[in-house]
Amino acid sequence: MINRLIKIFVKNYEKTANPQVRESYGKLASIFGIASNLVLFLSKITVGFLSNSISITADAVNNLSDFGSSIVTLVGFKIAGKPADAEHPYGHERIEYISGLIVSFIVLFLGLQLILNSIDKIMHPQMPEFSMISLFVLIMAILIKCWQYVFYQKIGKIIDSVSLLATSIDSRNDILATSAVLIAAIITYLTGFNLDGYMGVVVALFIIISGIRLVIDTANPILGTAPTKEMVDTIYKKILSYDNIIGLHDLNIHSYGATKFFASVHCEVPAEQNIIVSHEIIDTIERDFLKDLGIHLVIHLDPVVTNDGRTNDLKDNVEGLIEKISPDIRMHDFRVVWGKNYSNLIFDIVVPFDINWSDDDLKKSISEEIYRIDYTYHSVIIVDHYYYIPEEDELIDCDE
Repeated sequence: MINRLIKIFVKNYEKTANPQVRESYGKLASIFGIASNLVLFLSKITVGFLSNSISITADAVNNLSDFGSSIVTLVGFKIAGKPADAEHPYGHERIEYISGLIVSFIVLFLGLQLILNSIDKIMHPQMPEFSMISLFVLIMAILIKCWQYVFYQKIGKIIDSVSLLATSIDSRNDILATSAVLIAAIITYLTGFNLDGYMGVVVALFIIISGIRLVIDTANPILGTAPTKEMVDTIYKKILSYDNIIGLHDLNIHSYGATKFFASVHCEVPAEQNIIVSHEIIDTIERDFLKDLGIHLVIHLDPVVTNDGRTNDLKDNVEGLIEKISPDIRMHDFRVVWGKNYSNLIFDIVVPFDINWSDDDLKKSISEEIYRIDYTYHSVIIVDHYYYIPEEDELIDCDE
């Protein structure tokens, strides 16, 4: 059913990287949310007033917030589909994150408002009037919310949309909340024990917790998150597939939306290779990345001496002692300035963010170990930090 709707309402639905196609997906999901949540709100608010039930009324207001959220999401996708301009040279796709954040604050605010109303209902209880209409409306609401959850999840994953995935989680919470209201209504009807205000508090807490989680989830992309392991593996594998690329490091990836990525990386090439040849290789890689992956890649060329046995042996020794200190540390840009009385070993090390060493302690420890190799060796070390670097066997596995 969902696939059929996509084929009917989304032109070129398979081209999910296209901003216009993403906008069509977003419009479809948002319009569906607007219509379904409006129906739920009107039916629940009517039943809530007629039955004098604060929990059903609270659930109705929750659907009203979902209705407003769908409108915000629709506007967000509309703006996100706009092309880049002079004021926004990287496009407008990040507006999806902002719209998702607005939705999160709406959910959080309404949850806080509802918990106050529910506490007032506990302090001044009034027995709700349960009816078959109430039962029908609540069961219908649960079924619609189940459909919403599946619908938002599927489209959110297809276009990798933070706002739609957040909305799907909100729909899942609504299923639990409405189910709780239904159970409370049945218990109140059968036993005469008024659970209405208490269940209103439960529903409000569901809304508040989901609001807090949504704020965190939608704020993270705005702050900037690490790229996925799959993206890093793909970039490493593709760059290393080109001839005369010895290695790469200092990979940085910036996202300006779900489909717009800018990246920079240092690529190591043989120092003895003609600079024009190396430059042509780098240009080819940059063009291929934009064409094949849609990533705007900028490469810094690092020449590496490969035909000096003395330097290569020393490099192997230094890599070995660094691995003994921590197998998670990588070394690159190793070079030696040989001197008569002492020699400078200049290199960078890349360490994970969660390592239990300070940069100064790490440099001191490595320098002391190198000094033990030969007291004439002086170390000049630069420390970088990384989120993830694939192992060599992982890159081999990617090829197989």
